[in-house]
Amino acid sequence: MLPGPRRLKRPSDFGATVRRGSRAATPTVVVHVRRTIDQDPPDFTRVGFVVSKKVGNAVTRNRVKRRLRHFAGDLDAQFNTDVVVRALPAAALEPQRVRDDLEDAWARAFARAAAC
Repeated sequence: MLPGPRRLKRPSDFGATVRRGSRAATPTVVVHVRRTIDQDPPDFTRVGFVVSKKVGNAVTRNRVKRRLRHFAGDLDAQFNTDVVVRALPAAALEPQRVRDDLEDAWARAFARAAAC
């Protein structure tokens, strides 16, 4: 589980991460990673989740979001960044592969962000 300070909350943070961040996609999730280069960057990685109505009804979307939040809490960030995890409709249809897809996309997105 992710504590409050480790979550992205402001729409501007989500937008900047999606627009300017490195991206890696799998069939169930897309991960955007952006290095924090502000004057006062946080001492930890912040993660935000986007689950659209295409994924399903409110119950399904919240279930997918809870799973993603749980899995993201266990993943390692090589450096302090902002991360946006976007769930695709397949995340609700194939929940058994979400963890592996998230780990794969997370690692590839961080590798691309480190290269920039």
